[in-house]
Amino acid sequence: MKGLVFNEFLEMVEEKFGFEISNQIVTNSNLDTKGIYSSLGYYDYKELVSMVVELHKITKIEIPLLIKTFGTYLFSIFVKNYGIFFQNEDNLLRFLSKIEDIIHVEVLKLYPDAEFPKFKIELLDEQQIHFLYNSSKGLHDLAEGLILGAAIHFNTKVEIEKEFVQIDGTCVLFKVKIV
Repeated sequence: MKGLVFNEFLEMVEEKFGFEISNQIVTNSNLDTKGIYSSLGYYDYKELVSMVVELHKITKIEIPLLIKTFGTYLFSIFVKNYGIFFQNEDNLLRFLSKIEDIIHVEVLKLYPDAEFPKFKIELLDEQQIHFLYNSSKGLHDLAEGLILGAAIHFNTKVEIEKEFVQIDGTCVLFKVKIV
């Protein structure tokens, strides 16, 4: 996972919970990196999971909600830092339908070693889209948060239904409907 993601997670924690909590989760996680990430570097996603677990222990906020909240936050960072991907789109579902074939392809040009979950996307109509999420990391809550962040960006209210194709969360069907 790119260091950018780790840095933004720590930034979110600092913004929402303060520097002391951010420092505490890094210290308590016993990370190989000591919480120091180059934005362009590549790091084991398990370090992120360790920090989320430590944040949960401190805040008592459920882990899925913490990860989903981070995904929503991360989307806003993507908009701020990579605005070019969002300039010519004003529709949430059309934007989401382009994730696999356009957005990920363009991001790979910038970061050739980036790893993404795989999505099989089906735009059903003007109100519904289905995503089949596949990732060995099982970070489906992060993907859900990113979808929610996109909905906020496009000022669109959505309902998201998740069906676990694999119980371990490595394959999840997202059904997104505009409400």
